[in-house]
Amino acid sequence: MPIVVTGLSHHSSPVELRERFAFSNTQVADALGQVRQRGIADEALILSTCNRVEIYAATRESNPVLGQALEQFLCDFHGIAPAPGHALYTHRDPQSIDHLFRVSCGIDSMVLGETEILGQLKQAYRLAHAEKATGAQLNKTFQKAFNVAKLVRSETQIQRGSISVSSVAVELAESIFDSLKSQQVLVIGAGDTSEKAARALRSRGAQSVLVSNRSHDRAVALAAELDGRAIGFDTWEEEFQRVDIIISSTAAPHYMLTRDKLESLLRERGHRPLLLIDIAVPRDIDPDCNQLENVYVYNIDDLQGIAGQYLEQRKAELELCKRLIARKRNELLDSLQAHPGNTNLGLREQQAGS
Repeated sequence: MPIVVTGLSHHSSPVELRERFAFSNTQVADALGQVRQRGIADEALILSTCNRVEIYAATRESNPVLGQALEQFLCDFHGIAPAPGHALYTHRDPQSIDHLFRVSCGIDSMVLGETEILGQLKQAYRLAHAEKATGAQLNKTFQKAFNVAKLVRSETQIQRGSISVSSVAVELAESIFDSLKSQQVLVIGAGDTSEKAARALRSRGAQSVLVSNRSHDRAVALAAELDGRAIGFDTWEEEFQRVDIIISSTAAPHYMLTRDKLESLLRERGHRPLLLIDIAVPRDIDPDCNQLENVYVYNIDDLQGIAGQYLEQRKAELELCKRLIARKRNELLDSLQAHPGNTNLGLREQQAGS
């Protein structure tokens, strides 16, 4: 049963294109059902993050056009014309397994060696497993991917002191303001990435953190942990005049902050700098806001510049990681060929990742 991965990432396409292919959790469940109902694949899993959208699929019989079918499905599902150039990629065995292992270990990430992707991959697996979209091949393959990530973390230096995307965003804030100790911070959207950013901001000495989220209970809980304050999702503009940094990461289908709205909010603000860090896909903040005086807008792709500062010190570990991945990939392929029908797999890792 061959395994294929099709998708796009920060390596192949800009955020403007990636955000058009992004899936919400509800859409993931729907899409997984469609992939199997249409007979495209027998098993499927969808990973949708700020930096990548990928479908992992397996079929009982070899299908040379599976990659093309998955690419067409991605475009059809989102109502998008075929992606230009090489934005969409497809990998087949053994490259597909190499790719998955690289993703799980963080060595295919924007920030080399970051660990946030492993949690996102486990969540994608749990969702696909709950939808009964995975079977023997993907269960075993993803269990192996999680084990390889653990092995890389313990046997190499690739993740030592690693910086997640949210932490890179915090370092950007420090480069603008020198210190966070006198800065007022507003976090819009209390998701995983925003939560990590809020914790990092607080640990770096931010004077106060305001948390705004659609679920007010979630905002209250996070604010309590950070010794901050929760505010209504529809009333954050009332706090705007006292805020210096806004980190936004919601699941909104449209801009949360347009240029016109920001321009009106700035009238009472004076000339204090305002840093807007948009780590959402689709984007929360209109990029035209960057044209306003004393306003600095950075989106998820802009973080690449800071991430590059950490790249050189980790490059020496890449070859060791690649050799380890190649060894574990060969072990997995041998195991899949020896026990193609073993379905008693995956549950242990699902429980461990919860």
